[in-house]
Amino acid sequence: MTYQGVLTKMETEFLEPIQYYLVFENDFININQLLNKTIEIEFVGYQCLNCGLNKPIYRQGFCKSCFFDIPQAADWIMRPELSTAHLDKEDRDLEYEKKVQLQPHIVYLANSSNVKVGVTRKSQVPTRWIDQGAHEAIEIVEVPNRYLAGITEVALKDHVSDKTNWRTMLKNDIQDENLVEWRERLKDYIPEEASDYYIANNTETNLNFPVEKYPEKPKSLNLEKAKIYNGKLVGIKGQYLIFEDQSVFNIRSNEGLVVNIKVV
Repeated sequence: MTYQGVLTKMETEFLEPIQYYLVFENDFININQLLNKTIEIEFVGYQCLNCGLNKPIYRQGFCKSCFFDIPQAADWIMRPELSTAHLDKEDRDLEYEKKVQLQPHIVYLANSSNVKVGVTRKSQVPTRWIDQGAHEAIEIVEVPNRYLAGITEVALKDHVSDKTNWRTMLKNDIQDENLVEWRERLKDYIPEEASDYYIANNTETNLNFPVEKYPEKPKSLNLEKAKIYNGKLVGIKGQYLIFEDQSVFNIRSNEGLVVNIKVV
């Protein structure tokens, strides 16, 4: 059977192991059911996640003109400290910005390739950790808006990484860390405006990914260049499909591509 649709990041369920789904307009695939099967992925074209046109994707699933226009791709998405909705100040669309920025946000520690600090909306826990391929994570603060989360992350970045090494994460070349101790060590660096929101008594969350075999030397699949790819699926971690030949395909970074997927 062949499935055709526009790639968007895989939906997930926090189960043992984590369940992954590719959701298309008229269908969906439970990717876990494709483990140990050979699948074919064919590049068909583009469909911008905003305007829907067949235009090359620039970033985050959007064509270039949409990326520089819509609020879903504004700078505060990647840099939450730039949020201004709490000041009633518009960047691109104040109504949208209030909706997203003025809700509870979590600053967290996650261990995927190393311990890193990050920000997400409270409603996206633990989805954000799954998407990053973190095998353990813990909340540090819960604040009422995105700006406070952003300035907290900036302050903590001086003392802990804010980056994930995707190759290390995919090779599973990782160490368990005591995230409770990490959180307590970082407490003193939380900005004064956010210090009252520190979370003192929670424990870390552990995540189990459906991977049969980790790649020793993961190589990123460029589907736009290859046009078509066949491979045996042996794992899913973060937003990556892992194949037996050590090719890995990042669904998230290929959002907006129209593809055919079939079990060979």
